[in-house]
Amino acid sequence: MFFYIARCYRYERPQAGRYREFTQLGLEILGPTPEQALLRSQAICTGFLDSLGLEYELSIAVKRGLSYYLEGNGFEVRCPALGAQQQIVGGGAYREGAGFGIGLERLVLASEITRRR
Repeated sequence: MFFYIARCYRYERPQAGRYREFTQLGLEILGPTPEQALLRSQAICTGFLDSLGLEYELSIAVKRGLSYYLEGNGFEVRCPALGAQQQIVGGGAYREGAGFGIGLERLVLASEITRRR
């Protein structure tokens, strides 16, 4: 299992909390079966978000456009406080394990909104 923080880039129109250049926090679990790794990564992700006091929704078996997830299935976490751009986490299982990525800027924005309430 390893965590990472990386500067990332996307080619699309910037939106509130969604920038062309962003920082991603991530976790990858390699080794156990993909199913075990997926359950563990979801538990770590939700535990982290709980520790921040965020209100969120976990959606499992989300069809993602990324071909490396097994059968295209992944999961995402949405924070309703963010309005139209709610997704703060995306992840899933792949042949070698499972993992997820969290957009730091959007996570900070969700934390600020939650704190104000």
